[in-house]
Amino acid sequence: MAIFTDPVREFADFGPGDEEWLHLLVGDWQLVADLAFADLVLWHPAPGGTYVALAHVRPSTSHTVFHTDFVGERIRRDLKPLVEEAWTTGQIQRADEDHWTRDAAMRIEAVPMVRNGRTLAVVTSHMDLSSSRLPSRLEMTYRQCAQDLLKMGTQGLWPDFATPTGSRRGAPRVGDGLIRLDAEGIVQYASPNGVSAYRRLGGVSDLEGKSLAEVTTGLLKDRRMVDESLPLVVTGRMPWRTEVESRGVTLSLRAIPLRDGSRRYGALVLCRDVTELRRREMELVSKDATIREIHHRVKNNLQTVAALLRMQSRRMGSEEGKLGLEQAMRRVATIALVHDTLSQGLTQNVDFDELIDRQFRLAAEVASPGQVVRTERTGSFGGLPNELATPLSLVINELVANAVEHGLGERNGTVALGAERRTDPDGSVWLRVTVSDDGVGLPPEPRSEGLGLQIVRTLVTSELAGTIAWEKAVGGGTRVVLDLPVAAA
Repeated sequence: MAIFTDPVREFADFGPGDEEWLHLLVGDWQLVADLAFADLVLWHPAPGGTYVALAHVRPSTSHTVFHTDFVGERIRRDLKPLVEEAWTTGQIQRADEDHWTRDAAMRIEAVPMVRNGRTLAVVTSHMDLSSSRLPSRLEMTYRQCAQDLLKMGTQGLWPDFATPTGSRRGAPRVGDGLIRLDAEGIVQYASPNGVSAYRRLGGVSDLEGKSLAEVTTGLLKDRRMVDESLPLVVTGRMPWRTEVESRGVTLSLRAIPLRDGSRRYGALVLCRDVTELRRREMELVSKDATIREIHHRVKNNLQTVAALLRMQSRRMGSEEGKLGLEQAMRRVATIALVHDTLSQGLTQNVDFDELIDRQFRLAAEVASPGQVVRTERTGSFGGLPNELATPLSLVINELVANAVEHGLGERNGTVALGAERRTDPDGSVWLRVTVSDDGVGLPPEPRSEGLGLQIVRTLVTSELAGTIAWEKAVGGGTRVVLDLPVAAA
């Protein structure tokens, strides 16, 4: 995704940290849009004496007043004077009269975002006025909170670099529950969803007029497990996040101190019941551990099967039977190696380069008991889906063994493995795998395929949905080319 400041970076006078501050603003301004029941647009001066829209956010608490996306477009002529005045004065500017269009009636404000005494951008707020009903206490409180945050933006106090930017699921939003505190941490207002969240935590019927810190700590049964950041969050002193758990219910809390210069006059605390989210996360962790354990046990079982085949082959009197058991043992060991790799990770993809490095050398050594075979590998397979790792490992194992046994015969030589990814114009990603040797080359007359090559052809065409071709290698020998479709990373 393109960075929204790219269009103005060449001529913008950004100082150290300015661009990061704007990114922090856009990453968190959904909060203000929801509180203000308004669309927010970020503007920056552009060459030619105009302004360009860098970003736009719509409220989730109300319907939007802009149904078309105009990011990247120049500012309208009627809006430019208001934005220009805000940029020049560094003060919030309100339109003298409401703006009426064919689709909606809007109240517009322009708020300069100032950092270190310099205006970096202007945020315009566009609030829909089509609803004629009187605003409720909740709406009035929300809008006041939005005004407080925007005013802090004119002083460079919001957004705060101390705000956590982690991506953990369950971060509270305005609609989940909002509590407004005064400077002493006393609840001035709690939204219905905020009261409900605390009621689920422990039976609190009302929050207003009470100390949120005392209410929260009074609900905790085991205070030894309390997050150290909890007191600073529930008193609104630091812009942090924390979680509190009681009676099987987990609340996610986020505090936003309200400041005017160096004076802290209150705070907003967002709360959200994340009990179900955390329960599902624990289930996923448990399932991941179970899957890893299954792969580990399958690997152990396959290694046991390979050991039994090895013991049986030593008892075989027939050389043909012994060779067949040894080949079966090698195939089982290859599958076991894939399960060993899968048991060590949680992702849906396998680092195939790490896996194939071990297998490639092992396959060449096992197939060449009486000669010296060098191995060379070029290119990168990258991450491959789990369902492709096992069949591709078996195919490479069989092709390497075939190159040693039939390509080189009893001669010393080199077996090379190459991998190359490409992306077609239609966006599909392909992997080309080559296995080559410097041996005797292709036979003049086609011969019947053995079990190994039958396995290869079946796996390539069915499991891997690819193609396979044999050709003469440059400089002598044989080259096998696989073309396989893979999912884009």
